[in-house]
Amino acid sequence: MTYWTTLDSPLGSLLLTADTDGTLTSLSVPGQKGGRTVQDGWRSDAGPFREVEQQLAAYFAGDLKEFRLPLRAEGSAFRERVWAALDSVPYGATTTYGEIAARIGASRAAVRAVGGAIGANPLLVLRPCHRVIGADGSLTGYAGGLERKVELLGLEGAL
Repeated sequence: MTYWTTLDSPLGSLLLTADTDGTLTSLSVPGQKGGRTVQDGWRSDAGPFREVEQQLAAYFAGDLKEFRLPLRAEGSAFRERVWAALDSVPYGATTTYGEIAARIGASRAAVRAVGGAIGANPLLVLRPCHRVIGADGSLTGYAGGLERKVELLGLEGAL
């Protein structure tokens, strides 16, 4: 069973999903490349999302710097290593695709694959892929749209 709800936010209406244990499995924004959409058989229920709603409100108010929520994203072992590396990028900081590759022990040649894994992150905002920038400091792709990346990095004081 997949539970879902939507939450209003400065980024637009967020679609959240969770498993039967209440572990968050995705956070998508409107128009997100590869974002989730509600499927038949999913259950609309705000109950499993009360804690994430409170933490997101505090984050967008500038009062929360680190989410403490149960998260589960399924992907290849490589993607899961990349996503775990994203979790270590602190609030207010940025990193590059090459630095993420180095953190997981991947070669420089794997930077493109790292970018693909980051782009496939199903937990936007909560798993901070918005903190990854180009080696030259440019604000490169973001599945939720570059305007949202700018907004999130601005909120965190990273711009």
